[in-house]
Amino acid sequence: MSKLLIKNIKTLVQVREVGILKVSGAEMKELPCIENAWLAVDNGLIADYGSMDDFPGIEDWKGLEIIDCEGKIIMPCYADSHTHIVYAGNREGEFVDRINGLSYEEIFERGGGILNSAKKLSEATEDELFEQAMVRLKEVISQGTGSIEIKSGYGLSLESELKMLRVIKRIKDLNLLPVRATFLGAHALPLEFKNNKEGYINLIVNEMLPKIAKEKLADFIDVFCEQNYFTPDETEYILRAGTEHCLIPKVHAEQMSHFGGIQAGVACGAISVDHLEFCNDTDIEVLKNSETMATVLPGAAFFLGLPLPPARKMIDAGLPIAFASDFNPGSCPSGNMNFMMSLGCVQYKLTPEEVINACTINSAYAMNLSHEVGSITPGKKANFFITKPISSYSFIPYSFGSNLIESVYLNGVKQ
Repeated sequence: MSKLLIKNIKTLVQVREVGILKVSGAEMKELPCIENAWLAVDNGLIADYGSMDDFPGIEDWKGLEIIDCEGKIIMPCYADSHTHIVYAGNREGEFVDRINGLSYEEIFERGGGILNSAKKLSEATEDELFEQAMVRLKEVISQGTGSIEIKSGYGLSLESELKMLRVIKRIKDLNLLPVRATFLGAHALPLEFKNNKEGYINLIVNEMLPKIAKEKLADFIDVFCEQNYFTPDETEYILRAGTEHCLIPKVHAEQMSHFGGIQAGVACGAISVDHLEFCNDTDIEVLKNSETMATVLPGAAFFLGLPLPPARKMIDAGLPIAFASDFNPGSCPSGNMNFMMSLGCVQYKLTPEEVINACTINSAYAMNLSHEVGSITPGKKANFFITKPISSYSFIPYSFGSNLIESVYLNGVKQ
């Protein structure tokens, strides 16, 4: 890989020392930056940075590419810690159903929602799923995402869950960007187990998990803890079974109601609990005594018209917050993290500094990746983007709907 030296950077954003894995509470308002900066990349990693007042000599840099970034801002790529980008087809018909007054639960009862995606996925080949997912992946990369978590969960059978996870592994094996795989077999109850939930949970624990572990197809295990899906006790049982196969727990928690998912996740040492629309004060206290990242998915609440998670209250209570897209065909058909930041500022009243921290260092933590990505730090992957000429980093969430990213670099290579 060639060496890269970028000079005259208007603002180099999210410059962190080695060892900072997340920021919490009032720290989230702090965003270390260098004005009028330079950045050096070597062998795909961030090598060094500094002020143009101390611009280095380049005598020792052979084969050096120099980029002038005058008027432009550099930020670490977004870390999207919650997506479902491996799916077949789409569900815009349900979008129209919701406009016409049907609830998410009513659509599910009619065979829509997750079950609709599961039917389509079962009919798709692995190659078809891979090709569709790569289109979505390239799109989110162009929008600034430089690391991503991808879940299964539209399979709901041994064969289809393995098919999804093998597709995710194919994406991971491209080594384009860091990818984390999550097994979400407990996403919904398949029709054939409608009256036998215990039987489906046994299938997950006794058949799916051993095969997934044998093929090393997943990093995390996740459960949709919600009314009509999986109870807190069932969630803990499935997560603990996953940990026996070295999978790190995550939870879809408190999305449609307050149901105990946060407490179940913390009890199992979950790295993150995600959604949190119905998080309450007791949950906040539970999270304060844990290492679990509270992850808000603003696109899903926006698209479904749900109550907003209490992100402002969580930060003010001293918690760390991460943002992720929840890119999926039913409740958030977008992985644009720039828009997620805009929602964070406009709807959740977070500052630009807080949403940038939520979308970079903290969301990297929620994937167990903050040692590799999420900040401009020597030794981390050179995954960053260069904006068009803009006045400040606050202009990104301010200009919702505008494409302000000029170029994206992964492993120091322009995409």
